Amino acid sequence: MTIQIAVCGVGYWGRNLARNFHQLRALGGICEPDPANRALAEQAYPGVRFFPDLEAILADKTVRAVALATPAVTHYDLARRALQAGKDVFVEKPLALEVGQGEELVRLAAQHQRILMVGHILRYHPAVQVLRELIDGGELGRIQYVYSNRLNIGKIRTEENILWSFAPHDISVMLALLDEEPREVSCQGGSYLNENVADVTMSQFLFPSGVRAHIHVSWLHPFKEQRLVVIGSEKMAVFDDQAAHKLVLYPHRVEWRKRIPTAVKADGEPVEIETVEPLRAECRHFLECVETRRTPVTDGQEGVRVLRILTACQASLEKEGSLHAVPPPAPAPAPPRKKPYYAHQTAIVDEPCEIGEGTKIWHFSHVMKNARIGRKCIFGQNCFVADEVVIGDNVKVQNNVSIYTGTIVEDDVFLGPSCVLTNVTNPRSQVLRHTLYEKTLLRRGCSIGANATIVCGVTVGRYAFVAAGAVVTRDVPEYALVAGVPARQIGWMSRHGLPLRRPDGDGLYVCPESGFRYREVEAGVLRCLDLDEDAPLPEALSVGEKPYDFFKEQTPVAPAVSGALEEVPHERPVA
Repeated sequence: MTIQIAVCGVGYWGRNLARNFHQLRALGGICEPDPANRALAEQAYPGVRFFPDLEAILADKTVRAVALATPAVTHYDLARRALQAGKDVFVEKPLALEVGQGEELVRLAAQHQRILMVGHILRYHPAVQVLRELIDGGELGRIQYVYSNRLNIGKIRTEENILWSFAPHDISVMLALLDEEPREVSCQGGSYLNENVADVTMSQFLFPSGVRAHIHVSWLHPFKEQRLVVIGSEKMAVFDDQAAHKLVLYPHRVEWRKRIPTAVKADGEPVEIETVEPLRAECRHFLECVETRRTPVTDGQEGVRVLRILTACQASLEKEGSLHAVPPPAPAPAPPRKKPYYAHQTAIVDEPCEIGEGTKIWHFSHVMKNARIGRKCIFGQNCFVADEVVIGDNVKVQNNVSIYTGTIVEDDVFLGPSCVLTNVTNPRSQVLRHTLYEKTLLRRGCSIGANATIVCGVTVGRYAFVAAGAVVTRDVPEYALVAGVPARQIGWMSRHGLPLRRPDGDGLYVCPESGFRYREVEAGVLRCLDLDEDAPLPEALSVGEKPYDFFKEQTPVAPAVSGALEEVPHERPVA
């Protein structure tokens, strides 16, 4: 895959994300402030870029998405900044530490049309996926009770308690298996190593359907146990991630003998599941969502659902296990208003800005905030529009063109591939001139050829034509054809982009394509006699019917503005 993901944080868990994205050929960079962790990552990934901070990642156009494996307290701020910068975001659980923060991230993802995915890894475990299919298909009968144990002796955290560290995975799985949210919860626990940081908790849940569940989590346990048990009226299921057979069904039943319930046991039935590393499946799913723009299984909305339940459990824990109702979900964010323009998924459009109806912005282009772009414009690949730039209607901007602050582009302008615009005449890296940007005005209908340079502070007149590779250092008259370094006028161009040949006895130039007549009304000032310069072209003349070469042999060449006879270059606008 060609998608470039930057991983922020390659500590205890982040190094696993980096490993998987690297093996999926998608690791585009790493950001890690800890010197020891950074040294390990540099040794493991010698060809991968290392970014000093998140801002450097957000400024890099080649990085399409960010994976956050930083401390939970940082998740909200880092994810918010990444979404606002136009990056897709994968964030490890929990999505945030407050429900309101999680809801804001969901709104930002919708507003900026970005992918937001939460790392609830168990949802991507093949055993959990098969178990959900069995429950949905009625294999277990009516679900009565669910419980989960996630116990271990290992990494002990101080910035978050065991409930927030371990339980999000199990809550996410229960929500998926039962397809409902609990009505009320209770949670008890104990803090044995650090005051007010629970090391063990037992949470209980009551669902609207009558199903009850509990989740037991601890990092003070003699051995690792990751077991989920689902009790159904027909069968019982055990998902044990430490066992050889990850998923086993038990067709135990209960018979009533003399009005007394009696258990009738049966042998376990192992269920075949695919051998896939859950984290690999999770990382691959994120990449697929970035590429296809589909909603992740564990999207921001799912992350908020888990947050609401965690918050209720935390409130109960602080009240020594009292029952707490789970707050209802916030109204779903309104679907994003359909934008009147099209921007490719790799393009970045900062808000606020104005972009007119029918405009198209293609691959890897960037429009900064406060830019104003008109209707039916086209921006090719790798274009840049700075803040405060004003662009009119029907402007065609070819690949690799940057339009900087101080530039005004009127309607119908054509900017050829890799042409250069500037905004400071005397730039120095050591001298800050951000408030001294010079104005460049490209008047209606002018064309700037491929690789031409327009030095700032000049005006290119209406329907003027700057030949490929020219360097314009002074104003260009309307309809003028200029070429060379520095550019000088070598003839006149019609509104249709064809050189105007010798005038007739009345001093008239005639466009060989449109038939429009032109005359120098005074020295160096050309005007069209048949159509006002601000009027649109008649529909019948707005589509070319003959190639440029057809007109090359038509009539003798016109004298150049200098008065000497010379060939007018047959410059072609490069598409």
